[in-house]
Amino acid sequence: MIRAVIFDVGGPLDTELAFEAAIDSDMRAALAGEGFVIDDAAYAEAERWAVEHFAPSLYRAVIWRLTSGDPGTALHVHDSMEASAAKRDLFELREGIGDVLEALKQRGLKLGLAANQPARVLQMLDEHGIGKYFDNPGISGIYGYRKPDVRLFISSCVDLAVEPHECVMVGDRIDNDIVPARSLGMRTVLLRTGRHIAQQPRSWDERPDAEVHTTAELLTAILSLIDEAP
Repeated sequence: MIRAVIFDVGGPLDTELAFEAAIDSDMRAALAGEGFVIDDAAYAEAERWAVEHFAPSLYRAVIWRLTSGDPGTALHVHDSMEASAAKRDLFELREGIGDVLEALKQRGLKLGLAANQPARVLQMLDEHGIGKYFDNPGISGIYGYRKPDVRLFISSCVDLAVEPHECVMVGDRIDNDIVPARSLGMRTVLLRTGRHIAQQPRSWDERPDAEVHTTAELLTAILSLIDEAP
């Protein structure tokens, strides 16, 4: 029996379009400051490489690739990018996601978070009117674990008072969301969006139980898994 639905933040709740554009600008400016002037094709290739190699942090992997693996330079670029990102509070609520959350709550389901996000994102969820739906503060800035570390998912389950096999996980990444959730026995829904939209499983046991491309498809997919669960 499914008792809870757990959401990633970036992708399913926050489209991250403005945030990702800002990160790209910050990263390329930091690279240029170190003498690495990167054209669009090289940047896109580094991003594809990071996605295909299941890099837990896409940003770190892209920087590593574009600085030819120079540890000192890569760290300096990353720290500069992080400093710029920390000054921005960019959050773009996915259209229709509030209706999805409301419908799930009406079904009597617990809703939780499992996301690599700073603590301040909880306030952003409140400001956009959806923080009230979630029954745990399941973000890395609170729990201290970062996906794909399964301890973040386990901590979410503990706070929700459910077992992993009683949960559906909704995320936008196979590597950070689908794989660790499946390893714990969760059902999974992949929302194909953002930088990892084309990421593919490496074998059949990494496939999500359902794939969707829009918010309109998301509720149907989640409810189908709930109704199928023994």
